[in-house]
Amino acid sequence: MKFIVQWNGQPANENAVIERFMKTGGRTPEGVTLLGRWHAIGGLHGVAIVEANDTQSMTAMALEWGDMLKMNIFPALTDEDLGAALGKHVAGRQ
Repeated sequence: MKFIVQWNGQPANENAVIERFMKTGGRTPEGVTLLGRWHAIGGLHGVAIVEANDTQSMTAMALEWGDMLKMNIFPALTDEDLGAALGKHVAGRQ
């Protein structure tokens, strides 16, 4: 399953976040595959798309950075997945 990961950090944590990222390369925990990651210019803000088979791996990711960054993690649907779900929803209302 794919997930959207958004993070925001406070300026007070900037040096610690930079140090950890440079040390680890921002690697994901076991069970989480990074599909893409984008960073905002001039701040501790960004978004990643990752894939994992379970929420335990996603919890590990949140805990790894949660001491310095506020993280929001959402299940992600492709257009095809959403279309199928919407089709079932519409069919159930008829």
